[in-house]
Amino acid sequence: MQSCEISADSTDDPLSSGLRRKRQPRIVVIGAGLAGLSAAKALLESGFTDVTILEATDRIGGRVQSVKLGHATFELGATWIHGSHGNPVYHLAEDNGLLEETTDGERSVGRISLYSKNGVAYHLTNNGQRIPKDVVEEFSDLYNEVYNLTQEFFQRGKPVNAESQNSVGVFTRDVVRKRVKADPDDTEAVKRLKLAMIQQYLKVESCESSSHSMDEVSLSEFGEWTEIPGAHHIIPCGFIKIVEILARSIPESVIQLRKPVKCIHWNQSVSKEIERVADHNSDLPEDDKGSDVFVECEDCEFIPADHVIVTVSLGVLKKRHESLFHPRLPEEKVMAIEKLGINTTDKIFLEFEEPFWSSECNSIQFVWEDEAESESLTYPEELWYKKICSFDVLYPPERYGHVLSGWICGEEALIMEKCDDETVAETCTEMLRKFTGNPNIPKPRRILRSSWGSNPCFRGSYSYTQVGSSGADVEKLAKPLPYAESSKTAPMQVMFSGEATHRKYYSTTHGAVLSGQREAAHLIEMYQNLLQ
Repeated sequence: MQSCEISADSTDDPLSSGLRRKRQPRIVVIGAGLAGLSAAKALLESGFTDVTILEATDRIGGRVQSVKLGHATFELGATWIHGSHGNPVYHLAEDNGLLEETTDGERSVGRISLYSKNGVAYHLTNNGQRIPKDVVEEFSDLYNEVYNLTQEFFQRGKPVNAESQNSVGVFTRDVVRKRVKADPDDTEAVKRLKLAMIQQYLKVESCESSSHSMDEVSLSEFGEWTEIPGAHHIIPCGFIKIVEILARSIPESVIQLRKPVKCIHWNQSVSKEIERVADHNSDLPEDDKGSDVFVECEDCEFIPADHVIVTVSLGVLKKRHESLFHPRLPEEKVMAIEKLGINTTDKIFLEFEEPFWSSECNSIQFVWEDEAESESLTYPEELWYKKICSFDVLYPPERYGHVLSGWICGEEALIMEKCDDETVAETCTEMLRKFTGNPNIPKPRRILRSSWGSNPCFRGSYSYTQVGSSGADVEKLAKPLPYAESSKTAPMQVMFSGEATHRKYYSTTHGAVLSGQREAAHLIEMYQNLLQ
């Protein structure tokens, strides 16, 4: 990326003189997550000096949150680097030696896994029985075959029939059920087990998509999400190290923590309050009074800006877009915000004194036999625990201790977040006893869990293409304000970044990083063109 060669200290600053102003462009980045830090880093490295990051919480990282307990680091948020070839997050980790703490065994199989590659998933029923391995393998092959079919609707432009309701969940459940019931080789008992496994697999899929149910995920758009080639990796010392690397070259004075934003006043629509402050504040430079954008903070400070890069989550935009922008957002962007999906995926870490699972077990999958014919994956509030799809065994135990990592998503995750630690630990222990058939499993000695849904600064984990939405809505969400006939003439007062604004890589950390770099590149290119 070329440098603009900008110097704020020079009276011959080509950028300032080219714009007939005596100052640098003022850029405010809202949010110090991966997108915000990536944008600010790219701008600063290209010579922009008047960059400010406003972060509502008391930490940087956003939806990356690594918690150290004892000698181990646990990820409440982002966990995996998905793919390696061309993945900026992978290259940051590799270039800085963050993947070197792995054992020779992990490295030799070409992947760095949080869980044992060689272990076996135990699919257990609520009657305390383990489903035979051959039955699991047969069902898994069938499910994966149908999953591949869901990708073809987008990738090959296949038409979606009305029966599927354009829903990944409805389509998958219907096709798999028909094939299971039509299998002449299975007994009725085996068929019933396989039918119950459909719901369990869809719960896992919902956790991965961060949707309440796969019924809400668009079938026609599901295949647009693009997987980067290469293995999946974790960072043993914590994903937060990626955040720290991005922040390393950003001066501390640039990042303001505990600085929540109340409203972004854009398009020179300065409110009466801002006019009053400007007229009576002798310290406010004359040039600031005519600013295109003012960022109003919760502490009543008004920050003038030429450009604002908004990196807040889609969940926050859904909740606050009406009050967060003045004037209100264009209807096209509001519709995109409302159409696109985001929900909550939470983790529940349970630490035990000793493992009650076998050495070959790498996960415990919960299969409820009474759900063989179920259509819905929504439960009464008191049965929230039925949405927990599984507990994975953290590996290796030498690093993590004897720890299980549970997964829950959707509205039931929000209910779990309202419960206290004691209730969640006790409920999870009862589930483990029930499904393993072992009434002597002790309660965990420690519990750690996330709460992304109820946190007002996030209101969800990551985005997905909801039924009724498309990749075009992602593009509309990313489109800068005010709208212009061409990108070359757009003033780009308010810009949008974050994982939900990346059409191919939404929901990922690399999508967040690339979206921040994308918006920075737009500004860099615009000012380079102005200097020519």
